[in-house]
Amino acid sequence: MSLILSSYIFSEVGQALAQQSSVFREYIDAFDGYSFKYPGNWIQVRGAGADIFFRDPFVLDENLSVEISSPSSSQYKSVKDLGPPQQAGKTVLKQYLTEFMSTRLGVRRESNILSTSSKVANDGKLYYQVEVNIKSYANNNELAVMPQDRVVRLEWDRRYLSVLGVENNQLYELRLQVPENVFSEEENDLRKVMDSFRVNKIVA
Repeated sequence: MSLILSSYIFSEVGQALAQQSSVFREYIDAFDGYSFKYPGNWIQVRGAGADIFFRDPFVLDENLSVEISSPSSSQYKSVKDLGPPQQAGKTVLKQYLTEFMSTRLGVRRESNILSTSSKVANDGKLYYQVEVNIKSYANNNELAVMPQDRVVRLEWDRRYLSVLGVENNQLYELRLQVPENVFSEEENDLRKVMDSFRVNKIVA
């Protein structure tokens, strides 16, 4: 196969994959009262602990989930119950760090709130958006006697994107996770997912 023909084929395949990744599907949960759009090539994973969980089949650290507060323990009237977006951002980050807490020796986490914002969507409801970065570092040999034998390495570096909304007296959170080194490539698709998230009145 000639180099020109080979390059043409790879170019065509690359364009096809790019076009495929821009196709979105809609997930609607009428029972729990929310909906969102997600990249068409992502797959649903059962038993992941969240109300719903999808992930990229090729980048396993890239995924989305939806968390819902318990109806028996929450009486939210508005996302403003969380305070202003900046305060909500601190709450979201604290929750992430609690969930990622590790009992391993030598593990250290660095985190930053990158942005917080609010918007009224076309359904007339107020939503908060929060973006944070969390890095995890670990020593390769925490029990080593000599300091030079305890080398700190970066385990992972991820961007977390949350959209918060309130309906049915419950707090809904759409969560997106993506490795920081691929965020710029996926940013447009991820923001489309964020902007598509809606919470809906449950009709009994």
